[in-house]
Amino acid sequence: MTETSQTVLVERHGAIRIVRLNRPDKKNAITRAMYIAMERALAEAEADDTVRVHVVLGRPGAFSAGNDIADFLAFAEGGQMGAEVFCLLDRVARLEKPLVSGVDGLAIGIGTTLNLHCDLTFATPAAVFRTPFVDLGLVPEAASSLLAPALMGHQRAFAMLAMGETLSAEQAREAGLVYRIVAAEALEARVLEAAEALAAKPAQALALTKRLLKGDRQAVLDRIALEADHFAERLQSHEARAAFKAFMGRKR
Repeated sequence: MTETSQTVLVERHGAIRIVRLNRPDKKNAITRAMYIAMERALAEAEADDTVRVHVVLGRPGAFSAGNDIADFLAFAEGGQMGAEVFCLLDRVARLEKPLVSGVDGLAIGIGTTLNLHCDLTFATPAAVFRTPFVDLGLVPEAASSLLAPALMGHQRAFAMLAMGETLSAEQAREAGLVYRIVAAEALEARVLEAAEALAAKPAQALALTKRLLKGDRQAVLDRIALEADHFAERLQSHEARAAFKAFMGRKR
């Protein structure tokens, strides 16, 4: 096992590369440094012919609580927004190798939308998926405004992305966001079992099959960029600044 940082652990399991979010004291809220570490780990694994499958995991009780709000607030109050999150999203959208995730507990914001790019997502009964973008004065990201309606239909996507409605693990499975629900104690084993099965398949045929299933990636990349423009603008809005300050006030 190697550490790209203390908050992102990178592990090798045979032909599988595991990226594990490891900030349990903050429920795996993702910082700018964590985005950089995640993107680098995926890029290295994608370029390594001995790696066949990517896996993303969180910690028990928290896949990810979303973007660190302190970073949002810093930008809203006059800082410069980094490109780290968008570099990660661009990388994830371009992956040729399968991406498998395991979700337990909180999957908030990007903790939900990242799974829209996964080829298989396993979740425990305790998993909850929520995208409070509008509540924070923001807009969806990760091409979720394109991918979610295509996956689950307009109304369920609207309820999740605009209303901020929470999806249980079972609701997420019914919506197509989750492949299978498994017991918490079996989550990692089931994720690795699926990843090992994929890793054993002919690599080129698997990559081509994924490419065919994903379809036109340019549309996804274009939507990521369009959402990013709106997101950056909204981060400096009065609505967003007020929401961030209110959130940080509740955390103290």
